Amino acid sequence: MQILGQLLGRANQTPGLQAVFSTFRANSPQLLIDVNREQAKALQVDINDIFSTLQTALGSQYVNDFTLQQRTYRVYVQADEQFRSSPEDIGRLYVRSSEGTMIPLSNLVTVTPTVGAPTINHYNLFRAIEINGSAASGRSSGEAIRAMEQAAQQVLPAGFGYEWSGISLEEQESGGLAPVIFGLGLVFVFLVLAAQYENFIDPLIIMLAVPLAILGALVAQSLRGLPNDIYCQIGLVMLIGLASKNAILIVEFANQLREQGLSIVKAAVEAAQERLRPILMTAISTLVGIFPLVIATGAGAGSRQSLGTAVFGGMLIATFLSLFVVPILYIAIKMLSDRVFTKKTRTRKLDYYTA
Repeated sequence: MQILGQLLGRANQTPGLQAVFSTFRANSPQLLIDVNREQAKALQVDINDIFSTLQTALGSQYVNDFTLQQRTYRVYVQADEQFRSSPEDIGRLYVRSSEGTMIPLSNLVTVTPTVGAPTINHYNLFRAIEINGSAASGRSSGEAIRAMEQAAQQVLPAGFGYEWSGISLEEQESGGLAPVIFGLGLVFVFLVLAAQYENFIDPLIIMLAVPLAILGALVAQSLRGLPNDIYCQIGLVMLIGLASKNAILIVEFANQLREQGLSIVKAAVEAAQERLRPILMTAISTLVGIFPLVIATGAGAGSRQSLGTAVFGGMLIATFLSLFVVPILYIAIKMLSDRVFTKKTRTRKLDYYTA
């Protein structure tokens, strides 16, 4: 309890934590019953009879069942409430000796008032005290976890340790999966686009627009002072598809113009001009639909604000920058790929004629 008080005091004074408390108490009133075994042996009283009498009178004991009107009832034996409401009532109980004599328990037991813990919990087989708390306003749960760990390392002496449980444990176990999920999202979208375009060049151009959306999302989160929490990370995964669709409109139309005989530069420029209205229409409709999350209030507003801000900022930046960046990327990558593949084709033809 002394170490618990020190830890709670340090935690509540640590920035990033608030309302750190524990429901554990070690000052609950208790009665310590000490059986005089030598006296019981001298009076020929079985120790088990003493404990059985205490259990039956104070804590009840199951006897049997009986059936009445097609219903089964259980029978418990226990002293009436008025005969077990004070410590002095223990002295009014009697136990039978082996000689048949009724001996009062006041001659065999000593009742001592004391205080202690009503329940001692264990965690991983160690006696433990559960501590609860929450993150301070404007701080993420991850920052609160790190702040609590620092406070525990500073206060807990040798022989004491700590472990996370509940939601905090699940957050720590799943916290490292965010980069994996984001990477799988990129790979999945890239493979779907590669199957659609039947090459890897066009998906590469489209996927290069995703960093623009991520930049916008992180800038928007930073300007509003919001943390990069799980809701923001969900928004980043959403932006993979939302940011790719603008680039898809430009790349798809540019490929169609190239099939009509236009050069790479002219096809990219004209595709950006022709797809300007559809891109702006879809972007504006998306931003208008997301904006209520940005200004959300009430219960759970923090999660909606984090998700909405990330998607709104990423979509806003990606929409305007992709109109300028995607055509440039299309021109640069297409020219580079044409030179590389044209050179390989010419080399194969020369090898064929030489043979």
